Amino acid sequence: MADGNSSDEDFPDDWTLYANRPEWSDIEPLKQDDGENPVVMIQYSEKFNDVFSYLRAVISKQEKSVRALGLTQDAARLNAANYTVWQYRRDILKALNFNLYDELDYIEGVIEDNPKNYQVWHHRRVIVEWLNDPSKELELTENILNMDAKNYHAWQHRQWAIKTYDLFEDELQYVDRLISEDMRNNSAWNERFFVLKHTGFSADVLEREINYVMNRIRLIKNNESPWNFLRGLLQQGDGKLGQFPEVVEFCEDLYDSGIRSPYLLAFLVDLYEEKYFETKQAGNDPDEYKVKVQDLCESMATQHDKIRCKYWRYIVENFRRKIDAEGNQNGL
Repeated sequence: MADGNSSDEDFPDDWTLYANRPEWSDIEPLKQDDGENPVVMIQYSEKFNDVFSYLRAVISKQEKSVRALGLTQDAARLNAANYTVWQYRRDILKALNFNLYDELDYIEGVIEDNPKNYQVWHHRRVIVEWLNDPSKELELTENILNMDAKNYHAWQHRQWAIKTYDLFEDELQYVDRLISEDMRNNSAWNERFFVLKHTGFSADVLEREINYVMNRIRLIKNNESPWNFLRGLLQQGDGKLGQFPEVVEFCEDLYDSGIRSPYLLAFLVDLYEEKYFETKQAGNDPDEYKVKVQDLCESMATQHDKIRCKYWRYIVENFRRKIDAEGNQNGL
């Protein structure tokens, strides 16, 4: 039960060991049992050994009391990642019918000190579920994301709260602000798509979002996140990259103006491969698209994405194999 990192930093100088507290004299502490021949002996601090020895004793007796609740708080200070500490704390909260809003205030402070700790976020979620009240979750996650815009746990908790309690209404406005502040914030782009996916891709929404993302790409062309977002939007229609003429025109205009972003070129490779087979199926000559795909793959392999040159060689060879396979099917 004492796995994880220990830290004494949060304890005041006048903190007293439980072994020296008269009100705990009725409890016999349980030392950690590492067996007769432990492979590695971890040198825990005196405070750590003291707190967790008393916590083991309390759990063994299943004591659910205010003092036991305080003990779990000290244990969490020493090791906030310890699952048993939080689970037993929840057992005590239930048994005491504790004020859960006070618990929300407490765990908010713990999260601020441990923003990348799964167990503290999980504890927060459970308390919110018990209260059936998510009213503070968007503000909390926003505060954490202000410290670290890509904190996975904060985003996961925010998405859980939004989806579970239908809090979508103002989320696009929030995400737009994040993207305006940092257009390379891939977490914000992901959140925007999350909201749209759950609120629906109507024709009007698709048109609005396509214009939105194209305007963002115009500002920063070499930014992977909006290009991925654009592809995600196009998959919501008929799945074809060329289904919206304005997108095709937009990409070709960027290319013609001298933009050689690898994300633009990769998009054009897929677009022209799609165009090749559509044109051939319609009975027209698709050779111009064949040339474009091959030239773009060569450009990527030798200039704009050299680190993945083998990948682009594979893409063009695979494209040629598809052409050959279709020719064989048609008896050519």
